[in-house]
Parts: sequence; C-alpha cells; structure tokens
Amino acid sequence: MNRLNSHIKRLEIQKRGKLFSLLVAFFLSYSSITSAQKVGNQVPKQSLIQYVNPLMGTDSKYSLSNGNTYPAIATPWGMNFWTPMTSKMGDGWTYKYNENKIRGIKQTHQPSPWINDYAAFSLMAVTGELKYQEDERESWFSHKAEVSKPHYYSVYLADYDVTMEVSPTERAAHFRFTFPEENSSYILLDAFEMGSKVEIIPEQRRIVGYSRNNHGGVPENFHNYWVAEFDRDFEITHSWNNNWQLQKDNLESEGNHVGAIIGFKTQKGEQVHVKVASSFISAEQAQINLNREIGNDSFEKTKQKALEEWEKELGRITIEDDNIDHIRTFYSCLYRVLLFPRKFHEIDADGQLVHYSPYNGKVLPGRMFTDNGFWDTFRAVFPFFTLMYPELNARIMEGLANTYKESGWLPEWASPGHRRSMIGSNSAVNIADSYLKGITDYDAELLYEAMIKNATTEEGRPTDSGGVIESVGREGVGYYNSLGYVPYDVDIRENAARTLEYAFADFNIAQMAKKLGKQEDAKLYFKRAQNYKMVFDKESGWMRGRNKDGTFQSPFNLLKWGDAFTEGNSMHYTWSVFHDVQGLINLMGGDEAFVSKLDNVFSMPPDYDDSYYGHTIHEIREMQIVNMGNYAHGNQPIQHMIYLYNYANQPWKTQQRAREVLTKLYSATPDGYCGDEDNGQTSAWYVFSSMGFYPVTPGTDQYVFGSPLFKKVTLNFENGNQLTIDAPNNSPTNYYINGIRLNGQSHDQTWISHVQLQAGGRLEFDMVNQADSGWGTTNASVPFSMTKK
Repeated sequence: MNRLNSHIKRLEIQKRGKLFSLLVAFFLSYSSITSAQKVGNQVPKQSLIQYVNPLMGTDSKYSLSNGNTYPAIATPWGMNFWTPMTSKMGDGWTYKYNENKIRGIKQTHQPSPWINDYAAFSLMAVTGELKYQEDERESWFSHKAEVSKPHYYSVYLADYDVTMEVSPTERAAHFRFTFPEENSSYILLDAFEMGSKVEIIPEQRRIVGYSRNNHGGVPENFHNYWVAEFDRDFEITHSWNNNWQLQKDNLESEGNHVGAIIGFKTQKGEQVHVKVASSFISAEQAQINLNREIGNDSFEKTKQKALEEWEKELGRITIEDDNIDHIRTFYSCLYRVLLFPRKFHEIDADGQLVHYSPYNGKVLPGRMFTDNGFWDTFRAVFPFFTLMYPELNARIMEGLANTYKESGWLPEWASPGHRRSMIGSNSAVNIADSYLKGITDYDAELLYEAMIKNATTEEGRPTDSGGVIESVGREGVGYYNSLGYVPYDVDIRENAARTLEYAFADFNIAQMAKKLGKQEDAKLYFKRAQNYKMVFDKESGWMRGRNKDGTFQSPFNLLKWGDAFTEGNSMHYTWSVFHDVQGLINLMGGDEAFVSKLDNVFSMPPDYDDSYYGHTIHEIREMQIVNMGNYAHGNQPIQHMIYLYNYANQPWKTQQRAREVLTKLYSATPDGYCGDEDNGQTSAWYVFSSMGFYPVTPGTDQYVFGSPLFKKVTLNFENGNQLTIDAPNNSPTNYYINGIRLNGQSHDQTWISHVQLQAGGRLEFDMVNQADSGWGTTNASVPFSMTKK
C-alpha cells in the first residue's frame, strides 16, 4: 500500500511537472508572438522566421495554380536564389509539392513559371553506382525529412543515404553534404543546357565554369560565371558533354550541356562542404563575391548570417494575436513580398557597385534590379516598399534610371532584360508613387523623361524575339493618343484593358508633372487620365472593346475572358479606374447602381466564356472553384475591387468581403494561394489587408480601410517612428468597424494618409459583429477620386 501511495504521488508530481512545462512552453510561445520592439538596425529578439513556410503555394501545376511558387532559399532581394528540383531542367514548375523525387538543388532566378528561369545550374549528391543523368540520379525524398526555411534548406536523399543542406548569401551559397560509409561518393555539378562549361581544378579543390541558359531578355555575351570551392581533395574527376556523354578522368568540358563529377571515399557521417558563388560579370568577379560573402565562414556562420538578415526585415512588422495560423500566413506572405525585384548588381574589387547590363551587354557602374512584372506589382508591392522600405525604393528607382539609359526604355517586365509579358506602362505608376511620397534620392527628371517617352513615342520600341509585339508597354500608343483609346479592330490584343491601364498611368504622369512644376504636361495628362470613359459602354453599363470608327465591338459577352481584356472579363476589368472611382460611379448611374454591380460579381454563379483561349485557362478555373461567384482574386485586375464599396458609402461591405478573402483564400500551406502569387503581389494584398488598409490608388497618398485581421500590429518605419494598430475586440465574428481613433482622435474617413501612417502613434479599431451604417458613410469620408462626390 505504501509503495502504491508512493507511486501515485510520483505520478501526481510528474503530472504537475508536465503541466508546468506545458504552461511555460505556452507562455514562451505566446510571448514570442506578442513581444514587439523597434527594429532599426537591430535583429529582433523574437524569432519570426519560425512562422514562414516557403512551401506555401508549391502544390501547383500548369492547369491549376495554388501559388505557382517554389521554395526560394535566399536573402531578401538576393541576386541568386536556391531551390530544390523535383522536375527536369527547363520545367518552369521546378518544385511540385506532390512529387516524390528530387534531382538536385539549383541556383535559380525564376520570377514566374510563365517567364521561366535563366542562368541556372545545380548540385546533387549520389553514392554507390555513378548516376549523373537527371532521370537516373533522382532520389526519393519525403517532406517528413525536409526542412524548408528562407535561410536554410535540408533534404534527405533516401536512395543515397545522404543529407543535402544549403544556406544562402546575396550572391553565394554554402552547401553541406553528409555522407554514409561508402567507397564511391559523388557530388555532381550540372551546368545545364543552352551553352555551358566546367573545369575541374583538383589542386585548388575547385570547379569553375559558366551557364548560359535563358528564355530571352539577354544579350549575345550573356554568361553566369560560377565557382565552387570544396573542403576536401578529389579522388575521382569526370565530366560529361552533350547528350550526357561521360568523359572519364576528364577535367574540362564545354558544349551545349556539360557537367562535372567529383568523388571520394567517405566515412559514416562525414561532411563535405561546398562554397558556391556566381557573377554575371566575370569568373574573377564570382571569386570576389565568394571571398567577400562567405570567405572562411563555417556553414553554421553562413546560416546564422542569413537568419539574421531575415529576422531584421521580417521584424519591421510584429503581430500580436491568438491565431497562430494567421500569423504563419502573414509572415509567409511577407517573405514573398521581400524576394523581388532581385539585385542584379555586384561589388567589384574596389568596393564599387557595378552591373552587367542585360540590355546592352556592357559592364557599367551603378545599381540594377530585375525579375519583376509591373502589371502585377504596381498594385501593392511597390506601395509597400514606399511605406516600409523607402531607401530600397529609391535604390530601385536608380536601377530604373540605369535601365532607361542602357536600353532607351523603362522596363515593364524584366527577366533579366526586357521581356514580352502582360500589358501597360505601369513603371510610370511606380515612379510617380515613389516621388509623390517623398522618395526623391534619384534622378527624377530623367525618369520623368522616360515616362513621357513611353507615353508618346511609337518608333523604335523593343519587340519580342519574333519582332512582332513590343515588350515595354503602350502598344498602340499612337491610336490611344489620337483617339483616346486603343481600338478593338486594329489587331492589338486586349485593347480595352490597355486603354484603362494607360489612363491610370497618365494620371500618375500628371501627378508627377504637377509635383515637378510642369503645368502644361499635367493638364494634358490629367485630360488623358479621363480616357477610361472612352471604353465605357452606357448601353451595357460595362467596359467594352471599341472599334476604330467609334462603334463598340459586337457581339458583347460580359463573361468572355481575354479578347478585349487581359486574363479576365469585362466584369473584372471594369473596376480598373483606380484614380476616378467617383467618375465610374457617375457613369454607372450613382451609388446604388454601382454597389449593385459590385454585389453581383459575388452573388452570380462562376460562369465564364473561354472561347478566346480555346480552353479553360488556369485563372478561370481558380475563379470557378472557390465559390465566390465571378470574383477572381487569383488574378490581379480585380484585387482592389473589394475596397470600392468605401467610395459608395457602404464601407461595411468592404469589411465583410476583405475578411472573407483573408480567411478563406489564404493559408500557410502548399495550396495556400488561390492563384498565381506573382512577384509578391498576391502576398502584398494579404499583408496590407490584414493590417486593415490597402493602396487602391498608387500615385496618391491614401490607403483605404478594410478589416484588420489581428488584435495588434506594430509597424517600425525607417524614419524611426512606430505605429501601433490596435483592434482588441477583433475576432472571427467581430470584423465590422464601429469606429476608428488615430492618436485618440475620432477618425471618420475611410482612408488614412501616408504621412499620418509614417508619423507613427496609435491607430485604434473598434470592431463589432454587426454592420455599422454610421461610421464612414458621409460624402466627406470617401477616399480620393479625380471626380468629387
């Protein structure tokens, strides 16, 4: 009995001990979520990278995008990313979450599977029988034995009993291979096809070479030069040449597709380290990059430095909330926002910034950024940079100025040089938004000159490889400037969409002209900013293609994707009047008619007409399957639409719809997006919207309120100020705004200014569970519009 009582007592002590441990763990976890502090140049004390899932969006394929992402192992805006490959070289869907075999880890610069990659090469380990061809060397792996973080990736290669790890710097990376006991262990360097070279230098424990693969946008002399340094001697040295021809004991190979093989005996648990760096300038510069960014650092040191970079940037925004899933989604989205555009410049032996120009093939001084499609990112990514990263924004503007000087044009889609993809001249939006928000540390006059050239000049515009369709926006600019629209019947695709986007770009040009004191220009471009009216069909009440003779295109199908529009239909693109929503309201017949049309987008079935494409494109399918009517959040043109209820004095509908999208269409999981992520844009929508506001109209100083998702958010601005966003009553049912206070003062406007945010202080939301028809419903409450209410 005494032994029994003693045993019972021990069990009670153990239970209390376990309970205490659980309480401590919970307290520490909660503290890590809720502690917030200024960042400045300091690394946050809490770990935020733990919430980031780089696999968010990787469960995607050509026919259905849940993000179309890959796990980017990189530093913020780094020149090189690294990613595991489950697919063959050249496949834009390089990593598919539902695949089970891995072929290597490659250096990648891919901004989108539709744009594809350039300058890629990969490393892979095998043991036993030599297998180097990509279909033979692949190994089974499991997500259960995979670690994916922004600063570190690890995977167990089951077929070879090898663990492969990588950690990045801006232009280099550190690999660590842990081998089993094996007489023949190999590391393969695949330089990929389209022109490559490898040279094995045993006495230096190095492999050097270059890779030239690309999908356009490069000059004739384009090379990615790289160097790989090993920490042990080579016992086996082979290479391969075209068509996977093995060249035993051969130290050098050059051709369309070559690779290098080094090997040695290994003991169980033996680790081999490889330091890799690259350069678009020269082999010598690749070595400079390696020495500067890794040098003698250990793998753990490289990993720690990458971790600190991410913690610093993620720590500019801290969250306090009791929903860990939402916190994970927030930081996973924020990670995506901080990847593109990538730095394309390097630091030479004298410490000077230089870059290889993807426009003229020369090595020139100064900054260069690339891998961005402004059709996507003008909406929220660049406004996020103006708010949270003004210094970075200024440096990107320097890069745009260099692009103009080197190519004669501003980029609209760059990867790495001009690429033909999407429409519009949205570089003007990014430049104007930057300048108008006080970011002026660059040659604004030169960029203004570039904006005007793009808006007026037809001759000499760069074209695609076939010399047919121009690649820098404003196709049909002559028609647009003379008629006020791009005609439907002059063989220029997506003409109504172009007209709407050119009109918004013209508004931004006008705003910048006004700021620069160019009054005549401002007058002209404010007038052109009204050109959206030229493609509004009063009979149908929607935007519609218009023929050169002034008649509207017929027959008209509201639900027809493509044709006069870009990856959407008229129901999606009609709202692309970012700068004059009241003017659009007036065209539609007033607030009630406007709201009725907004409501109808959500309430109707997800019907569509895909005849223009001849098949159901993935953007259509992504709209169809989420049960939100014809609302297509998975593509960019409609992403601001939810916020337009504010302009018609029904802000509670914005609040309800914003919360619905935040909680229904996003999660930090492999299927966590509802369409293409696209260079951070779909993520930036989440980051802004979860904080409670969104930049509907870049080129103005306003952000429009939605429904904040978290109980508390702290923004740490570069100017040293801190803004706390409080919504203590926030809950899954309390998503309506009953009132807002800014620094203790009642705030009845449905928007807040850039200056007010960056001044810091406290922004308080009173959240309730019923729609409030009182707050923000006066004509004085509505956000900016060229036409006044």
